[in-house]
Amino acid sequence: MSKALEGVRVLDLSHVQAGPTGSQLLAWMGADVIKVEMPGRGDITRGQLQDIKGADSLYYTMLNSNKRSITVNLKSPNGKVVIEELVRRCDVVLENFGPGVLDRQGFTWERFQELNPRIIYASIKGFGPGPYQDCKAYENVAQCMGGAASTTGWGDGPPTVTGAQIGDSGTGVHTIAGILAALYQRERTGKGAYVGSSLLANGLWANGCSVQAALCGEKVVPQPPRERGINALRVHYRCRDGRWILLSIAADEWRWEKLKECLAASVLDDPRFATAASREGYARELIVILDAIFATKDQTEWRSILDDAGLIFGIVADMDEIAEDPQILASEALVPFAGGGTLTINSPFWVVGQQKVMPRPAPAVGAHSDEILREAGYADNEIRAFRAEGVIG
Repeated sequence: MSKALEGVRVLDLSHVQAGPTGSQLLAWMGADVIKVEMPGRGDITRGQLQDIKGADSLYYTMLNSNKRSITVNLKSPNGKVVIEELVRRCDVVLENFGPGVLDRQGFTWERFQELNPRIIYASIKGFGPGPYQDCKAYENVAQCMGGAASTTGWGDGPPTVTGAQIGDSGTGVHTIAGILAALYQRERTGKGAYVGSSLLANGLWANGCSVQAALCGEKVVPQPPRERGINALRVHYRCRDGRWILLSIAADEWRWEKLKECLAASVLDDPRFATAASREGYARELIVILDAIFATKDQTEWRSILDDAGLIFGIVADMDEIAEDPQILASEALVPFAGGGTLTINSPFWVVGQQKVMPRPAPAVGAHSDEILREAGYADNEIRAFRAEGVIG
């Protein structure tokens, strides 16, 4: 069996999270991903949120497995020549520099087309074309300006940003969807394409249900003291052992009746809770009752009761519980790195009939510089000269 993207070569000029998330997915599909980093420092996330002094951070290693690293000084004349030679030999270029950064170095979409008419050029920006196009953005900006933060949290408190990277990682995933579509189109036309994506557009997409409801005239965010949109009826309850159970019951009448049956609590027959609308209207009163009920048993007991009743529920897993979850391990959502060792996050999808790519540790800064340059046709004496000039690290 072959790997899905075997033979596809990606020049990864991205850094931090949105771009590396996408290029890692391409590597997990079997593409040869060449990560370009600054000599000496490398990707800035190698040193951010560092767990062990002097070692690459988990932030970096999580997002850059299965890639090869080359260090190139893009500001030096010979560094630009090296990048241009790599562009000629690649199928995809992915970048998420600040607005105008690559253009000022002479690396425009038009220049990439001149170098390689078949190139797929994918560019991630904070906002994309429009009045904010010169502004930068990070995860929190995408969640706030895309509307997600306004629908999360409590009505008498501030808007709340989720810890899940719906802006950064979501943008990376959708950028890869665009790249794959462009690669498929190239099979028919023989021509490359420009793929654009922005954190704002993806933050908006991730909050799509609330956004569409507002566009249709619904008031998505209740005013204080009511809770914000998604927390209008809190769905997580603390059990006797201090652990949490997740149960959504506001909108589904059939499941509400099943829940009343399995909880055997006559207090839930209160007419204030008879319909989905009334349960939401008396959310705070209902939450007090459910909190008291779920506090009478441990989480494992409730899991058994709710499972037997056929209800949809989950647990709020702590980070140290995830690595022990039998479903996560059985489905290989977490696997050891190739060759054994520490568990790591695996590709979130799989294709039957294609060779599976197991995660390999993220590369050291410039670990493959010489190897990649030799593949590009440079002789060893030229590589030594590049290193002496500071073109590579």
